[in-house]
Amino acid sequence: MAILDQMRLDGRIALVTGASHGIGEGIARGLAEAGANVAISARSKDDLERVAMGIRALGRQALVVPTDLSRLDAVQPLVNRTLEEFGAIDILANVAGVGFRKNILDCTPADWDHVINIHIRAVYFLSQAVARVMIRQKQGKIINIASMNSYRGFQGLSLYGLAKAAVLQLTKTMAVEWADYNIQVNGIAPGWIMTPMLDTMQEDRKQWVLDHTPQHRMGTPTDIAGLAVYLASPAADFITGQTFPVDGGFTAGHPWPALPS
Repeated sequence: MAILDQMRLDGRIALVTGASHGIGEGIARGLAEAGANVAISARSKDDLERVAMGIRALGRQALVVPTDLSRLDAVQPLVNRTLEEFGAIDILANVAGVGFRKNILDCTPADWDHVINIHIRAVYFLSQAVARVMIRQKQGKIINIASMNSYRGFQGLSLYGLAKAAVLQLTKTMAVEWADYNIQVNGIAPGWIMTPMLDTMQEDRKQWVLDHTPQHRMGTPTDIAGLAVYLASPAADFITGQTFPVDGGFTAGHPWPALPS
């Protein structure tokens, strides 16, 4: 089979959380463009319907499943609804997340629950539920969204950072435990991506990002979607337990200020 053919996802069923905008929307659309039918989940039904219309315009099926993954009892119904509609789950993309910025001395137990439940607990137990399906199918792909915060510390992002570091480690453990079942688990660590979550960033901070990113630009959801399609495809069957930064070189290092001429 030609290498580009191995990146096709025709007939595959994908479940994407956090798919109402940003990175999740980009991944859902990318998987559909590669041939997959997609179940999309987030809290906003109206936004999900908009994304679903775009997927259906590609000739793919789209299932809208509004879900609040901060609630543990929402996990299994999401899986069940996807199976009822499509009969399988070949790809899971754990994208749902929340932006949160507060210094350590100001964080409360309620803040902890808010961030950790979405970024770790939901990923853990949704992956567990979907893995049971994939084990029966004897194949599957799971893609977790980590972050450059998995590697580096940023002021005000202690809860977000530790959650994303946990996603990186969890990706490794899932890959090891489920390798015998032909399930590959990998992560993507986005850098600064132009999403609604980034819209609230102050302009001076945006400029700081551009100054410290070797490619001197913000990323787009499409930059993430390309890697997600590859990791979800047969072309990546021998890759598991890895997390790949997509950050314009931010975690690689920073450019020097321009030297005077």
